[in-house]
Amino acid sequence: MSTETSLTILVVILSLALAVFLILGIVLLIKLLKVVTNVQHITEKAELIADRAEDTVEMFRNAAAPVAFGRVLSSIVDAVSKRKDK
Repeated sequence: MSTETSLTILVVILSLALAVFLILGIVLLIKLLKVVTNVQHITEKAELIADRAEDTVEMFRNAAAPVAFGRVLSSIVDAVSKRKDK
């Protein structure tokens, strides 16, 4: 086997290895982009859920004040009614 043949075989082997790594790199890049896209969708949904939870908490917070006032008023009415019964 001559040196020229050995060099040709080596070039072919290295070219094939380069092609395989290039294809693998492209496939991995595409998969990575898909994962990043999925993570972005999940993040958007999580933000939407967090916003809805904040709105729900705000609604309960706003509703709690009238309920507390109603309880105080009910206690006063009960106390006055008990006084009148005695």
